[in-house]
Amino acid sequence: MAFINVKKLCKSYIGAGKTVDVLRSIDLSIEEGATLAVLGASGAGKSTLLNIIGALDRPTSGDVMYGTEPISTLDDGRLAAFRNKFIGFVFQFHHLLPEFTAVENVMLPALIGGTPYAEAKKKALELLSEVGLSTRAGHKPGELSGGEQQRTAIVRALIQSPEVLLADEPTGNLDTKTADDVFSLLLEINRNRKTTLVVVTHNEHLAARMSRRIKMIDGSIANA
Repeated sequence: MAFINVKKLCKSYIGAGKTVDVLRSIDLSIEEGATLAVLGASGAGKSTLLNIIGALDRPTSGDVMYGTEPISTLDDGRLAAFRNKFIGFVFQFHHLLPEFTAVENVMLPALIGGTPYAEAKKKALELLSEVGLSTRAGHKPGELSGGEQQRTAIVRALIQSPEVLLADEPTGNLDTKTADDVFSLLLEINRNRKTTLVVVTHNEHLAARMSRRIKMIDGSIANA
């Protein structure tokens, strides 16, 4: 059985009296430990699909199954707890809090999840060290380069040891060399931690490094 099963997933929005279908009956299976690139033009539904898989949004109909559990039926509190423990997120814009240092930003999901402060800080420092940022732990985001900010955001996504890492255009705001380095880090995490990795990207060169690629067109998967 697939680790993640997306079944007949639909998402619609209503605006100005008109219904817009963003996702149209998506079926998708993702194996545990796999790497999957989701390609497609802007507006194809890539980010919406990722947000629903990651329990940031709910579908209009259909479901997302993790193992045998349909997450769309969870109430808001249980869904938030599931998301905090089970899923890590990386976005195009790092979303680091500017008033906090790198280590404080990395600690946040663990603190929200109830981890004691000292334990969260110890793990955050270890993770920053793993990606070469031990000397930057006390710096605020504005004092970090774009690549350092994104690496900080990646280890923040790992602080709860998630089984799934979802990345939405994680290299879209970076130069070519830095983008390649960030993508290499994501693949290294997949190899070393066996973390299932799903990446939304426009970059076909980087997507070619993933074990599987799908393309979305107008809310549907062209090749699942």
